[in-house]
Amino acid sequence: MYDAFLTFVTSLSDLMWGPWTMIFIAFVSVYLTVRSRFFQVFSFFYIMRNTFGRMFDRSGDRNNERMTPFQATSTSLAGTVGMGNMAGVATALSIGGPGAIFWMWVLAFFGMITKAAEVTLGVHYREVDENGHIHGGPMYYINKALGWKSLAVLFSIGVTINCFFSSSLLQAHTVGRAFDASYGISPYIVTGAMAIITATVAIGGIRRIGRFCEALVPFMTMIYLAGGVLILVANASQLPNVLADIFRYALAPAPALGGFAGAAVMSAIQMGMARGMLSNEAGLGTAPMVHANAETPHPFKQGLWGAAEVFVDTTVVCTITAFVILSSGVIANGNTGIEMLLDAFATFYSPGFANGFISVAILTFCLSTQIGFFVYFETALVSLFGEDFFLYARWIYFLPGVVFAGISNVDQLWALANISVAASALPNLVALLVLSGVFMALMKDYLSGKNQFATEITDENKQYIRMAQR
Repeated sequence: MYDAFLTFVTSLSDLMWGPWTMIFIAFVSVYLTVRSRFFQVFSFFYIMRNTFGRMFDRSGDRNNERMTPFQATSTSLAGTVGMGNMAGVATALSIGGPGAIFWMWVLAFFGMITKAAEVTLGVHYREVDENGHIHGGPMYYINKALGWKSLAVLFSIGVTINCFFSSSLLQAHTVGRAFDASYGISPYIVTGAMAIITATVAIGGIRRIGRFCEALVPFMTMIYLAGGVLILVANASQLPNVLADIFRYALAPAPALGGFAGAAVMSAIQMGMARGMLSNEAGLGTAPMVHANAETPHPFKQGLWGAAEVFVDTTVVCTITAFVILSSGVIANGNTGIEMLLDAFATFYSPGFANGFISVAILTFCLSTQIGFFVYFETALVSLFGEDFFLYARWIYFLPGVVFAGISNVDQLWALANISVAASALPNLVALLVLSGVFMALMKDYLSGKNQFATEITDENKQYIRMAQR
């Protein structure tokens, strides 16, 4: 039964991630880049200075129902810095070869402005109820700015599927495989424990989620990067070859080597873009749902955090993972997913330390992602069925990881992630393309210092930018 199901989802994944999908993703990102006059390039240091350069801004503490800008970013990064950066990169390499990393970089470069746009729109069109509770995201700016209720519903359905498969299922599955490979612990025990911890934090509300992610995400990211950098220092002589292979096989088939069966150019492009979007979520539409909860003075100011997230997630974390694997030569071993990354770390550290380090890293990464994605799950279900329905249905979020814990074919299982990413990304990308003028107006409003659409003003008077105002 499982085999037939996984064969079907693999075929559906290939269909949804055909050339037309990648062309559309690229077109939206390039269009926003050109229309913003390459803002992410010429204003890169401005973005970093006004985000991580001010990461300890505590302005959000003024409202206990909202997050600080950094808490919102940490929660969003919790949803991005996870299995996609570790097992996802390894799987992309095992299927698409070294060239997949080049296409991951390309998507990240253009995706910085895409994520800035969706976060900006998410904050501007957010809904603040009489109790001060906030709901925001693509379903809200699709409804308020465009009036396309069917597209908003389609997006919410896609996000719900994405939360089940990409987060609840695959995050727990990755951890279960890691602990099974390292210590022989049953994946059902591991995934069950993760479900309990996730529920304990997530049910506590948006503020508890923000505080948890603010404390865990920066720490776990720095520890993982430090462990990877030490390997790269030891393998420094291999790095020029690694870089050359990434560029060489971006537009040429990667040859078979040892346990690596080789990869076609289309596989490299497909895996790089699919895993890249799954990792940094640029254009996916999930990040705006958590950023909408930030206590920020202007929508575009929060959008800068979205751009910074993409750089950190893909250009830094994913690149470290890829270089560790490629410089270690373990791509020829025939393993995939988290096992490939374990092999890479074991070439430098002792097997026991490598197993422990990766197991703890993948546990913290994936646990924080599961918790962060609960915000998306809540937003999507509330927009579809209302808060009363969500109070009962929220418990099913914690089940898929346990139910599917015993599946061993990770490559086929990742096809579920590809499907869920496309299902939520395509409606959002359509909206971003149509609302690009609104984004540019908000960008100009902030950079010019006029601040006519400051969040405090818009939250109060509900005077959103209409299509005619672009």
